Amino acid sequence: MSTDIFNIPTLTLDKAVAQKKELHLKEIFTAYPSVAIAYSGGVDSTYLAAVAHEALGDKCQLILADSPSLPRSELKEAIQFAQDQGWNLLIIETDEFENEEYLKNDGKRCYFCRSALFRKMKEYADSHQVQVLAYGAMADDAFDPTRLGTLAANEYEIVAPLQETKLGKIEIRHLSQERNLPNHAKAAFACLSSRFPKGTRVTLDALAQVEAAEELLKSHGFHQYRARHHEDHSRIEVAPEELTRFDDPDLYNTITQAILALGYTQVLIDPHGYRDPNLPQ
Repeated sequence: MSTDIFNIPTLTLDKAVAQKKELHLKEIFTAYPSVAIAYSGGVDSTYLAAVAHEALGDKCQLILADSPSLPRSELKEAIQFAQDQGWNLLIIETDEFENEEYLKNDGKRCYFCRSALFRKMKEYADSHQVQVLAYGAMADDAFDPTRLGTLAANEYEIVAPLQETKLGKIEIRHLSQERNLPNHAKAAFACLSSRFPKGTRVTLDALAQVEAAEELLKSHGFHQYRARHHEDHSRIEVAPEELTRFDDPDLYNTITQAILALGYTQVLIDPHGYRDPNLPQ
């Protein structure tokens, strides 16, 4: 895989260039005898799955990790979409929550999470004669200062075709819309365990609080949101353009009181709004 992609963030859209990159992506998949893709229902893995199935048909298998860190609503949506498309989908349960190194959340949590998934994928590939394993890392992921997912992927020989073709987020969203994929405008999402500050232990009870708080925000129509868990208080982030919605006292009181009822003693609305932690601030 070319390494120069990590110095080429895709921040603008050239539709013709994006189409050429997609053709390259199809060529890559066509050359694979078979492939299994880590699928989450997010924009990147869904687009990757769509192109792979177009190129390989039944020789493409999707593997969806059912983990406590994945909201039930996200799991349901991912399953439904794959079924609607007629894609081959396998749901596996990962075991990262049995790993103390993951739970203590000391800065390498993502590595242990990815390792748990990729290990399961490798076991599946070995027992079903699948030749290639892939995941949805894309060009803009070069902004991630930890590169922990890349480390785990390299250890299990998981390829990243979106990076190989230098496809970035803006291009992937455009190409997804061209394919009429319904999640092309879906907000960026990370697992629920990412709502815990480094060094704060991840527990199932606290995870349930976070999930309930975010489902509440979702039910009130927020597009981009996070409910950050800080022991006894919840810090709410929404897209900057959505912050003014909290000027409505009825909405503000409804949301804060419901989150307090989850067991928090304080609810804070971050005045800066949501910021992608992988992009320069």
